[in-house]
Amino acid sequence: MKRILIAVAIVFLFATVAAAAGPKTYQVTGPVLEKKDNIIVVQKGKDKWELALSKDTKIKGDLKVGSKVTIEYTMTAASIDVKEDKKADKKAEKKAPAKK
Repeated sequence: MKRILIAVAIVFLFATVAAAAGPKTYQVTGPVLEKKDNIIVVQKGKDKWELALSKDTKIKGDLKVGSKVTIEYTMTAASIDVKEDKKADKKAEKKAPAKK
């Protein structure tokens, strides 16, 4: 009986952790090139990274141009446009039996 309870507890723990994980987080580190109310631009190597800031963005320290920062971010879909697969539609038409 104890083994069953322990097994159930372990499964519950893993399910809780997996559900709370959310989207993967990433990091970018570099000097701040520009900071406006809703964006921050950071130099990473030769690339300029522009990231959005929101009212929920937590900023620790004095954020200003020239400061070296590490930004933790997630990727969020802004929109999704599904394209129809015309090849798949034609294959489905060929496989479908003729209607009488």
